[in-house]
Amino acid sequence: MTTTPSALEGIRVIDMSRVFAAPMGAQILGDLGADVIKIERPGVGDDGRGYGFSWIKGKDGIETRHSSFFTVSNRNKRSITLNHSKPEGQEIIRRLAETADVLIENYKVGDLKRFGLDYESLKAINPRLIYCSVTGFGQTGPMAARPGYDGLFQATGGMMAVTGIPEGQPGAGPLKTGPSLVDFVTGHNTALAILGALMHRNRTGQGQYIDIALLDSSVAMVSHIMQDYLISGAAPPRLGNGGNGGGPADLMQCRDGIVYLTAGTDEHWRRLTVLMEQPELFTDPRFDSNLKRGKANRAELMGIINHWAGQRTVAEIMAALDEVGIPAARYNELPDVWEEPQVRHRKLRTTTPHPFAETGSVDLIASPLAQMSASPAAIRRPPPMLGEHTREILVELGYDEARMAQFEELEVI
Repeated sequence: MTTTPSALEGIRVIDMSRVFAAPMGAQILGDLGADVIKIERPGVGDDGRGYGFSWIKGKDGIETRHSSFFTVSNRNKRSITLNHSKPEGQEIIRRLAETADVLIENYKVGDLKRFGLDYESLKAINPRLIYCSVTGFGQTGPMAARPGYDGLFQATGGMMAVTGIPEGQPGAGPLKTGPSLVDFVTGHNTALAILGALMHRNRTGQGQYIDIALLDSSVAMVSHIMQDYLISGAAPPRLGNGGNGGGPADLMQCRDGIVYLTAGTDEHWRRLTVLMEQPELFTDPRFDSNLKRGKANRAELMGIINHWAGQRTVAEIMAALDEVGIPAARYNELPDVWEEPQVRHRKLRTTTPHPFAETGSVDLIASPLAQMSASPAAIRRPPPMLGEHTREILVELGYDEARMAQFEELEVI
């Protein structure tokens, strides 16, 4: 953990979200120094505590309930347990809202209005509040009431249409990405929108309401491929591991492993033909344009390249490509990622003290915003235990021990 000056020092965020997308957005604000107060259901907590394949082991038999899903999106937060269906829980949230700059929630459309915790109700208490709702389909429209998860939006928004093995090849068909990329990007869009709203408030003094939808992020993520469709009216084919820009760009099967090649410019292609000792390929009419190399005749060209690469080791191929300035990368399994010299240099794996973990610490993925020169993102707190900071936060709000005992008796906290 660190005490480095932070960009969002003094900003308080109420995080009423669960699972991944919205918690990720709140975590980014926490990484940048905001005081993020995570509100969780008593005894149950964030649903994400039960997701994933692995959990952090607690010391002395403690059950941390820190799943991989929860751990990756909830550092730099304090956890308070509150039952917002009870009047006393609503009172506490309103008191928190008086002190807050931002509130993030991802309940079903209209759900929090039943408890007087919607934007209009809290705006009356704190006009400077920035209130961000994160849902699957947005706040309005024919599908607004539907729940939604990452895979649904990879299917709906076009991501799966352009991901997977090309038609005509074994195993052809659409494919979901391994990580929950729509959730991940939506979390970043959430943080970006909130930062913009904070800038607006600095100029005007006004808070605002933000409507973030996974659907919107999923369509935007298809990016230049979707733009290609908007320009041409023709849906680009799935390219498998092929690049979406210049070519050749694809996996090369070497003698002892795999390298990803991107010889995306004419000059890179010329250098590759020389390196392969087949300079005549540079002017070969089958491969004399990016379109032919990257799409029309890609399979034929990659067959030639793989024949050349298959006689050499990964180390030999990487050294040869580096020497002539052709972009390439070694394919890594997950354990190999952390052995990459540049990954180690950038300190992308960071060990953070964790008082409840069996080992006394937890390894986390560093923020990609950690290289800001004056106010870098930093890990100041490990992910919280359920309700770890309940009493601490209630004391800050002015509640005494007697009142907190009443809350416990009423099952408010």
